[in-house]
Amino acid sequence: MSIFVDERTKVVVQGLTGGQGRFHGLRNRDYGTQVVAGTHPTKAGTDVDGVPVYGTVADAVAATGADAAFVVVPPAGAPAAILEAAAAGIRFVVCITEGIPAQDEALFYNILRRDYPDTRLLGPNCPGIISPGKCNIGITSGDIATPGGPVGIVSRSGTLTYQALHELSQHGVGQTTCVGIGGDPVPGTSFIDCLAEFEADPDTRAVMMIGEIGGSAEEQAADYIGAEMTKPVVAYIAGVTAPPGRKMGHAGAIISGSQGTAQAKMAALKAAGVVVADNPTEAGERMVEIVRQLG
Repeated sequence: MSIFVDERTKVVVQGLTGGQGRFHGLRNRDYGTQVVAGTHPTKAGTDVDGVPVYGTVADAVAATGADAAFVVVPPAGAPAAILEAAAAGIRFVVCITEGIPAQDEALFYNILRRDYPDTRLLGPNCPGIISPGKCNIGITSGDIATPGGPVGIVSRSGTLTYQALHELSQHGVGQTTCVGIGGDPVPGTSFIDCLAEFEADPDTRAVMMIGEIGGSAEEQAADYIGAEMTKPVVAYIAGVTAPPGRKMGHAGAIISGSQGTAQAKMAALKAAGVVVADNPTEAGERMVEIVRQLG
C-alpha cells in the first residue's frame, strides 16, 4: 500500500498555466499520476497539453472528481489557493511554494484546522510526495524512486529526500511512500502524522526519517516512536556543525541555546530505540541491513 496518495488520486494543479506549474504538473502526469485539471480565473475553457483548465477549484472538482491539489503559485497567492482547495472539498493539498511569511502560514494552518479538518496540507516549501509507481505530486524525480516497498520515508529536507530515495534504490530497496514535509516553521503535516500512517500501513515494514536542526519536531517524533512505533526506524539529523543562533537553510532550521540542536535530537532518537546514522549514506546502508534482516 501507500500513504496519503495512490494510483486512484486525482490531482488539480493550481498554477498549471504558469511555467513552473506546467513543467511540474505535466511531469507528474507523465509519471502516471492522474492530473485531471488545472485552474486559472481567466483561462477557463482552455487546456495545457490536453489537461483542461477551469476557473476555480470547485469547478474542477465538480467536473473531474479531483480529490488532491498541487499548489504551484507565488507566495502572495499561495495562502488563498490552499484555502480555496480546502473550501472546494479537496482532502489532500501539496504546496511547494517557498517564501510564504510565517505569520501567513500560521493563519491558514489554523483556519484549516478550524474550518476544514478533513483537509491535509503537505508543505509549504516542500518537495511533495511520491508513492513509487502510483502517484507523484510535487518536484521529486520519479527516476530515483523504486516501487514495491518496504520502506517509508519522511523528511524535512528536500535534497536529502532525494538522496534517501536514491541510496535505497541503488541497493534495490523499494519504497511505499516518500513524504517531504518541508522545513518551514509551520508545516501542514508533521513527522508524527507520517509515522502514524506508516505504522498503520501493512506494506511499510521500516521507516527512514530525515530531520535537521531547529524546533522540537524530531524530539516529539522520538517520543512518539518510543511509545507507539513497532517498526524499525533509521534516522539522520542534518546540521551537526551548525553554530547556535544562525539560520541554516530552511526558515525553521534555527537553534537557540541547547534547543533544536542536532545533538539533542540524535540523543532523543537513540533513547527511543532509533538507529541514528552520522550521514545520509550511512542511513541508507543501515536501512538496507534492516530490510535484509526482515527478509
